[in-house]
Parts: sequence; C-alpha cells; structure tokens
Amino acid sequence: MQHPTSDDIQRVREFLLDLQARICAGLEQREQAGGGNAEFIIDDWQRPEGGGGRSRVLQEGTVIEKGGVMFSHIDIKNLPASATARHPEIAGAKAQALGVSLVIHPKNPNVPTSHANVRLFVAEREGQPPIWWFGGGFDLTPFYPNDDDCIAWHQKAHDLCQPFGDEVYAKHKAWCDDYFYLKHRDEQRGIGGLFFDDLNEWDFETCFQYIQAVGNGYLAAILPIFENNQDKPYSEAQREFQLYRRGRYVEFNLVYDRGTIFGLQTGGRIESILVSLPNLAAWSYRPEWDNDSPEKRLIEYYLKPRDWLGLQQ
Repeated sequence: MQHPTSDDIQRVREFLLDLQARICAGLEQREQAGGGNAEFIIDDWQRPEGGGGRSRVLQEGTVIEKGGVMFSHIDIKNLPASATARHPEIAGAKAQALGVSLVIHPKNPNVPTSHANVRLFVAEREGQPPIWWFGGGFDLTPFYPNDDDCIAWHQKAHDLCQPFGDEVYAKHKAWCDDYFYLKHRDEQRGIGGLFFDDLNEWDFETCFQYIQAVGNGYLAAILPIFENNQDKPYSEAQREFQLYRRGRYVEFNLVYDRGTIFGLQTGGRIESILVSLPNLAAWSYRPEWDNDSPEKRLIEYYLKPRDWLGLQQ
C-alpha cells in the first residue's frame, strides 16, 4: 500500500483550504442574490496540543440563518476511543487529522439544511508505516422537499462516483442512509446522499481524487437548490415546522455524530465542534400533522431510504 508523504498531506491541506474558500464564496453569492449582505467571518485558531484551523461562520443572514464551514488540521498525541474502536491497532498512537466540515441552515423552510465533510486521518507508531484513511460525504435534510431537487442531489452524487466504479454510489448511498438514522426516533435525518469512512482500498492518489470529487460535488449540487427555493414564500406555520425539525438535527449531532464525539474526546475547540447547531430550534410534545399535509408527507415518504434515481425511469 502506498503511504502518504508529508508532501501528500500538504497537497490535501491546500485542497481543503481552497475548497473552504470556494464554498464560502458560492454561498455568499446566494446570500447576496437574496438581498442579504452577511458574510462568512474568518476565525483562525491554534491548539495548545498542536495544529489548528480556520473557522468561517455566517450568522443571521437573509438567506442563510447560520452556516459554518470549518477547516482543521490537528495533531493528536494519544488517540481517543472514538478513533480506535474500529482500529484497536492504533490505540495510543500519535496522529494528525485534517478536513473540511460544514453545516448550512437556511432561513427559508423551502431550502434544505445541508451538510458535507471530507477528511484525511494519518496515525503513526515509531518504526512502523503510517495507517491512513479518508472519509466524508454529503447529505441533505429538507423540510418542504420536492422530487426534482431530491433527484438532482442524488444524480450529482451518482455522477461524481461513476469514474471510481459502478458500485461506489450504491455502496456509499446505502452507508449514508444507515449512518444518518435516528434510532430513538426510527427515522432518517433527511434524504441522504453519500457517506464513507476508512477509505484506503484504492491507492492514495485515487482516494484523494475521490474526496476532491465529493467536496466539489457538494457545491455543484447545493447551489441550484438554493437558487430554486430561496425566494419562495413561506408561512409562520412552516417556519415553526422547520424549527421543530431542526430539533431532530440537534439530536443526531449530539447523540450519534462521530465527528462531534471525536472532537469532544480529543479536547477540540468547542465553538468549532458545535457550530453545526442552529441558532434556533424547537421541541414540541407529540405534534400531530394532518394526513394529507406536506409535513406528514415529509415524515412518511421522504424520510425513508429511497431509490431516488429510480423515480426517473
């Protein structure tokens, strides 16, 4: 197996910083197109334990209520349980982890919340070759979805996977459906997309090309969805339903999300770890929705694993 050199890690770092900048620029353009002027602030930071990052956050925009696009490259002297449960052979090893992770919470309930991340992890023991893998993906959490946007989202995911093998989209789509599942609610977080971890089955260069395709694919997939929906009118009742569904997002990120758990166990920067949480969310006691309502259809139809591309046939 080819092992990454320091130059390889530097190339990944440079791609991630460029990806962060391009995603922020694209989302700021959508904010401006909606009449807003909010921008992503830049907050560079360092960890006493080693490494640091660049947090970019937009809050209280006209189109984007809260968005965080976070880059980090951290050094770890003693790997925590969240990193070693699936890899006991690296327990206690030193490591470095670098990636871009983002969550965008739009203000208009007609625009879905979206999430993406791409990352590289490298663990080393004295006198042994490094152990490395890539991870990442993107997923969509709508409140008032339409089939066209869901199909387009999955079509972009399918197309970017295709050069890497006919089976990749189906495998990583199913992994996403399995991962973004709230067991205690017995429902999906959204309509899915792609998710993968421990990716080193290809050579390093091919794996790196794949995370580049995923990172670039997120921006290409999400911008048309903003454009199609950000100016649609909405009612106060729809806004309340959006906040209620955001509560589910908070539940997943605090209870199940591996990135959140990893960040907390490695003593990460808490503001950057929890930036995925929306400024506003709500919990209601057992709300009921009319059987023919779009709210009921979201829960009973859209929040189920579905072959979105099969709907085109």
